[in-house]
Amino acid sequence: MKKNILFILVTLLLSSCEEVIEIDLQNSEPKLVIEATINVLEDATSTAVVKLSQTAPFFENYIPPVTDALVSITSSTGEVYNFNHTQNGIYTANILPVLENTYTLEVIHQDETYTATESLHTVTQFEEVIQDNEGGFGGDQIQLKAYFTDPGGIQNYYLSETLSIRGDERRAFNDEFFDGNRINDFYLADDLAPGDVVTFNLYGVDEYFFNFMIVLLQQTDSGGGGPFETQPATVRGNIVNQTNSDNFPLGYFRISEISTIVYIVE
Repeated sequence: MKKNILFILVTLLLSSCEEVIEIDLQNSEPKLVIEATINVLEDATSTAVVKLSQTAPFFENYIPPVTDALVSITSSTGEVYNFNHTQNGIYTANILPVLENTYTLEVIHQDETYTATESLHTVTQFEEVIQDNEGGFGGDQIQLKAYFTDPGGIQNYYLSETLSIRGDERRAFNDEFFDGNRINDFYLADDLAPGDVVTFNLYGVDEYFFNFMIVLLQQTDSGGGGPFETQPATVRGNIVNQTNSDNFPLGYFRISEISTIVYIVE
């Protein structure tokens, strides 16, 4: 009798594990995502890119690009730069920002107008990369340190980006604790090996973007795809919907000087 009861209990448990439970997830209306950047390079050239997409349901792998928007930037001195769509929601134009001017981004999509105004933020230059073969907690990993000197007496905010086949890293920081000193941005990866190419990028940003990225990087854990993938909570940037304030976009408009140094692991 006891064996029969045990058999019945096991059968019920196994059959209950096979039951399919369907969860009805509430999908919100798609929002426009605007990733707008102008990077001024060390050779006094620039790259101006606006990437437009729409948010997608949480379990959807495909992120819909926006290919039918009107995109332009107007400077405070009256120059108008119209962007051309190239592919997959990416729009480009030739703009070389200068320090004295401000620049207003305008995106028109589905009869709604989105705007943001930014100015150029400078950055100090990388000086050198030093390799340490005794890095990490175990003292047996390759660690790279890219050095730069922070300008003294000025509140500076930075976005750093390190790119490698071993994994990309991004971090936002300010000079509160190293104003005017020589400091380094570091990179440490488990499988870093001789011959690997590592690119360090340092961007000048303002306090608003710094705070925005701190929250964004905490949510994305600074890893994987782009920082504007689907987020667990809404992080609002500096772009405003002038037509319907309730239908705010995601993303940011940023203009930065960029310092780049490329290092080959020895």
